[in-house]
Amino acid sequence: MPNKHTMSKPVLTEKDYKDAAKMLDAEVAAIKAVAEIESAGNGFLQSGEPKLLFERHIFSKRTGGLFDGSHPNVSNRVPGGYGTAGNQHKRLQEAVTLNRDAALMSASWGKFQIMGFNYALAGFNTLQEFVNAMYRSEREHLLAFVNYIKNVSLDDELREHRWADFARKYNGPEYRKNKYDTKLKGAYNKFAVV
Repeated sequence: MPNKHTMSKPVLTEKDYKDAAKMLDAEVAAIKAVAEIESAGNGFLQSGEPKLLFERHIFSKRTGGLFDGSHPNVSNRVPGGYGTAGNQHKRLQEAVTLNRDAALMSASWGKFQIMGFNYALAGFNTLQEFVNAMYRSEREHLLAFVNYIKNVSLDDELREHRWADFARKYNGPEYRKNKYDTKLKGAYNKFAVV
């Protein structure tokens, strides 16, 4: 019998995307574009764990730099040091041993890569509820995304395909470094044609 880490997780259906599009009054293609760029379309690793990206500079900020000297791989004022996708959970676990809540808030989670510190904006009462949902299914990732987009008023940008404005608010002011706006536009164009 497979263990919980090798079992496949429920993935999004076309109906899930249509439901979300209706909630946001946006196109399915726009939502699919965000998923494609944020997580290469998958919310989970082959291990069954949710995709995440641990941000050491966020952890450093949330812990006042307390662990920068002793654990620079997971606590550093300088972004980076990411390593492979499969290595992210190990980095997170190291940070959890130092400060659990700060660690969980310092990772972006799931298919839409929502930062843990945004758990309330994603519709959850507690950080733990958010993390539990990220382990359950891509539908939970999608519902968190819908709540987040509504709560930070990004639905207009998504609906109107204002990709630079969307990327600035969703990915941060340095979105141009990774060409998020250009990538979102390209992904949208690909899905809009289908």
